[in-house]
Amino acid sequence: MPLTTHLDIVSAEALIFSGPVTKVVIPAEAGEICALARHTPLVTRLRPGLVRFANEFEIEQSFFVSSGFVEIQPSIITILADTVMRTKDLDKAAAQAAMERAREAMAQGPSPEDYNKLLAELNMEMALLRAIDEIRRK
Repeated sequence: MPLTTHLDIVSAEALIFSGPVTKVVIPAEAGEICALARHTPLVTRLRPGLVRFANEFEIEQSFFVSSGFVEIQPSIITILADTVMRTKDLDKAAAQAAMERAREAMAQGPSPEDYNKLLAELNMEMALLRAIDEIRRK
């Protein structure tokens, strides 16, 4: 039986996943991290993207996270995300429409605060579209 670590994925609303996994691929701010059992302790920010993991039977699952933090310890990984979406619930048309709305709003010369919010929204929608394309390729 392969070595496992415990994974908790928590959104602002609820505990989304809790269980043993053999590996977790996390979209960290500085790039993807693949965490295995006995990983060196680490805390970092998340960027929008797919969290992919496999259980002890090598069945893979994935969730889209918008932003948040991950804490990695040798025996537990905790992902605290602002928003978590199941991959089956991802909607390409809605993401494209939201991206176009953000682009149009940015073209109208928003205030610096609004510009930063729109930029973050645009980046999230682009990451969501990349995630949808990645899921469909597999």
